[in-house]
Amino acid sequence: MDERYDNYCAADRLFYDSLGSAVAQPAFAAAERDVPAGWRRESLDDWLIHAPEGGSLPQQGWKIHVSATLDNAERVLDAVWDYCVPRGLSFKFLRGPRTLLLRNSKYASRSASGKFVTIYPHDTAELELACKELDALLAGEAGPYILSDLRYGAGPVHVRYGGFARRYCLSPDGQVVPAIADASGTLVPDRRDPVFHLPGWVPLPDFLAPHLAARNATSTTEVPYKIEKVIHFSNGGGLYVGRDLRTDAKVVLKEARPHAGLDADGVDAVARLAREAAALRRLADLPQVPVVHDEFAIGDHRFLALEFVEGRSLNKVVVEKYPLIDADATAADRAEYARWARDVLAQVEAIVAAIHERGLVYGDLHLFNIMVRPDDRVALVDFEVAAPIEGHRRPGLRNQGFAAPNDRTGPAVDRYALACLRLALFLPLTQLVRLAPDKAAHLADVVAESFPVPRAWLAEAVAEITGAGRREDVGGDDGDTVTRRAQAGGDDAFDATGDWPGTRRRITTAILASATPHRDDRLFPGDIEQFRSGGLNLAHGAAGVLHALAVSGAGRFPEHEQWLVRRATAPASGTRIGFYDGLHGVAYALEHLGRRADALDVLDVCLRQPWAELDLSLANGLSGIALNLAELAGRTGETALRDAADEITAAVLDWLGDDPGPDISGGRHPYAGLLRGRTGAALLLVRMHELTGDPALLEHAATALRQDLRRCVLRPNGALEVNEGWRTMPYLGQGGVGIGLVLDQYLRHRADERFAEASAGARRAARSPFYAQSGLFAGRAGIIAYLATLGDADSRRELDTQLRRLGWHALPYGGGTAFPGEQLLRLSMDLGTGAAGVLLALACARHDEPATLPFLAPLAGAPELPRSRGGDHDPPTDGRR
Repeated sequence: MDERYDNYCAADRLFYDSLGSAVAQPAFAAAERDVPAGWRRESLDDWLIHAPEGGSLPQQGWKIHVSATLDNAERVLDAVWDYCVPRGLSFKFLRGPRTLLLRNSKYASRSASGKFVTIYPHDTAELELACKELDALLAGEAGPYILSDLRYGAGPVHVRYGGFARRYCLSPDGQVVPAIADASGTLVPDRRDPVFHLPGWVPLPDFLAPHLAARNATSTTEVPYKIEKVIHFSNGGGLYVGRDLRTDAKVVLKEARPHAGLDADGVDAVARLAREAAALRRLADLPQVPVVHDEFAIGDHRFLALEFVEGRSLNKVVVEKYPLIDADATAADRAEYARWARDVLAQVEAIVAAIHERGLVYGDLHLFNIMVRPDDRVALVDFEVAAPIEGHRRPGLRNQGFAAPNDRTGPAVDRYALACLRLALFLPLTQLVRLAPDKAAHLADVVAESFPVPRAWLAEAVAEITGAGRREDVGGDDGDTVTRRAQAGGDDAFDATGDWPGTRRRITTAILASATPHRDDRLFPGDIEQFRSGGLNLAHGAAGVLHALAVSGAGRFPEHEQWLVRRATAPASGTRIGFYDGLHGVAYALEHLGRRADALDVLDVCLRQPWAELDLSLANGLSGIALNLAELAGRTGETALRDAADEITAAVLDWLGDDPGPDISGGRHPYAGLLRGRTGAALLLVRMHELTGDPALLEHAATALRQDLRRCVLRPNGALEVNEGWRTMPYLGQGGVGIGLVLDQYLRHRADERFAEASAGARRAARSPFYAQSGLFAGRAGIIAYLATLGDADSRRELDTQLRRLGWHALPYGGGTAFPGEQLLRLSMDLGTGAAGVLLALACARHDEPATLPFLAPLAGAPELPRSRGGDHDPPTDGRR
């Protein structure tokens, strides 16, 4: 689970969104104050910026951050306002309490947490004076410790050296990040790690030395425990494996930071830790819950020392055992899994019943909080939201795939989660039930068709989830149940193998119903990446959606195209230029929409931007840019574009001479796969070979493919998947199927036994009955787009099967059919993760003039691809509708 997504679920019940973009939210009184005479106010994301008219600041320097709690935020903000305005100190603050809560929530960014007000001194002297005076002014005010900063004294004042102006550069892994200038004037990443960091060329002011010494004086030597391993970090603290130095016993150490890690009720990690300790002591006679060994403090952080439960989370065990991942699993395999899963469920039900008998509600039951010991005995961990049955309220923290609706309290919260667990053990898609309670019946039908379990047993779970027979259907205090049922009920009738025009119309209707042309940041809701890379691009922005609508035959939408053109021809500072994440992809989409003049205007913006520091990837680097330039050169006859494509292709070849790191993809190592790996470079080189006839380019393409293949593994069933160290990936974007696509392109030109074997492995990776998500880059739609390029009878049968299973994820919205995005917590309409990607995949498979993914057909001006060596199907070569 990617915990970043949780904060983007607070603003809207159906789509990922930023609170800074939300139409309405409560604001602090200071946000409604009149702007002082001679001052200006500017809104930026979640912040309101206040600065003197005509004033100027350095581009970088020491800044002051002031933290606050929900209880004292108004008071702290008023004090800072009254201090800064008469002194002409520029400052910004979070606009409302809901934003402050999310910034300090359990799964908020640890590097940004706690930052409530930012003040910009002009120089070190002003910094020193402001720190001293603000520290005195705010004495006694509480606030969370800001992990990225150095705390001044014991109050809410913190300092950090960083950028004032919005400047950007590329990080070592090719990402666009905020920047500062080093001693030579070169832009380098402005590090915002959750630990205080001072750039090497910046001296520490003398007045801060005692505060740095005080920070460094905190140690763990005074407690009888040694931390040996980090299990997990959240904004509320850490979870560690440790050892009791007195007994040598292995323990789990759970850390809680004061005023941080807030839940939806504003309760901090320290309060929840105390609640957890009390609950565990109350349940001490149950062998299935951890024993409390100790409670202690280090500084102002609180710790629990708990029994170490030997085993793995149920989620990890399910991934290992789950038979629907393997297309070759037999009926006996499914029956054995069903026996095991029902035994686990029975154990969990017994533990929960015992907890209820002792007067408590567990409140946080899900796959990650259930531990399976080596002998398959089950234990529960993480009791921080456990609470007495009497007077019980809905927990302030919850897993959205198992969280009961607002009308359930007390033991009903756990009964709802147990019902979700009954389905999730057999079909782990219960996040969809949170979006659409009626989807539970469809999921139960799929389970009954796939596993030997009684339908009546599944019907009990469905009834609990939907509240059949309950006096409700009115929603909770925020009406969320009624909203979801009205807008996104179950859609088990969706069948992508049926009427193609009707299917296209239903998806198009949902996409258009979601449009927000009144907003500047995005036109169609999609992945949370919209709030980092912007809402214009091909992967997650308007360009990708409009492209998918056009090439699928759904039509052109001039008003929406004009929205895109206005913003892409005058892009905001920091807008990226890559193919899938930036303006090159926008130019590609506009050209294919027939808007050549607009495409060339956007391309002109791109060509004025530096590209030398970009990575070699298709998604946001050199390979995607070179492919786009070569394609648009062929379409427009602009020789300068072809020259630029050749220059960038040469730079890609230089990259291929260096392939560092182990045979693992991602993280600190080079990525493998179509979007971010060297497979994208291989696709470029194959296409340039077709344009030039240069056989050396094919040799280099083979090198690139071999570099990615060494970061792949063959699963026991022969499926080729990318090895990420802790998991393997079959998908189009960063998995084996995307590599398989380009292997097939290469094999049309030159035979290679190893590549042919790897291609067969990619085909096996596209046969799994279960894919957790439906999207193009990391879900079933990408599998469908891949299978559509294959022409043999077996692949066509598998394609039909995958088209039918696409309905597992389908959810009605706005009178049409939508699909969930990444993590399945909200709907998405974008190309990479949502409905537009599904539409494009279906157009590859079902359209009367089949579409292709960008650059999967020869570039404009190149000869058609030779006939496939391995099948009887030629992929479409027009590809430019």
